[in-house]
Amino acid sequence: MIGPALTGFATGFSLILAIGAQNAFVLRQGLARAHVFWLCLLCATSDAVLISAGVLGFDAITQAFPALPRIMALAGAAFLFVYGATRFVAAWRGDYQMQLAGKTLALGPTLATAAAFTWLNPHVYLDTLGLVGAYSTNYPDSADKTAFGAGAVLASFVFFFGLGYGARFLAPVMQSARAWRILDAAIGVVMWALALKLLS
Repeated sequence: MIGPALTGFATGFSLILAIGAQNAFVLRQGLARAHVFWLCLLCATSDAVLISAGVLGFDAITQAFPALPRIMALAGAAFLFVYGATRFVAAWRGDYQMQLAGKTLALGPTLATAAAFTWLNPHVYLDTLGLVGAYSTNYPDSADKTAFGAGAVLASFVFFFGLGYGARFLAPVMQSARAWRILDAAIGVVMWALALKLLS
């Protein structure tokens, strides 16, 4: 089962490695050193649930509700557009006294935002449910399929906790309001680009 597990890890890690809304948010919170553990746990656990559903077979749901992907795409695009706008506004105002003082939003709003990035993002479903789920069909043996799914789940935990806690090494660079403005403007561009991609 080592082979399927390694394949699952490589597959999951390669899919999640691309810069997306969820990753950008985790990076930003990691830089602020705010609620990193719970945020990473939420993102990784959500991925684990979705990967497990994909391995068990998600195609039946989309076949039963063919409009579901489009509905989720529209909802995800709207959320990404609004969040991107908030990052542009923050960059324009340049008020980063809270960040520079080490103060951030409470845990609840932080996790709610992360949950929206996860569960309203159709690309998450495409990667975890679609691609990982489809690849798992290469393993008809239930033990190998389970090992493959476990490897993909482990990849999510390694990636998110590595990103969240690894971001602190960039903290010395983020000691000025100008650096935070650049980061927020860049995140805003990423959010709007992803929103337009979803709508297209």
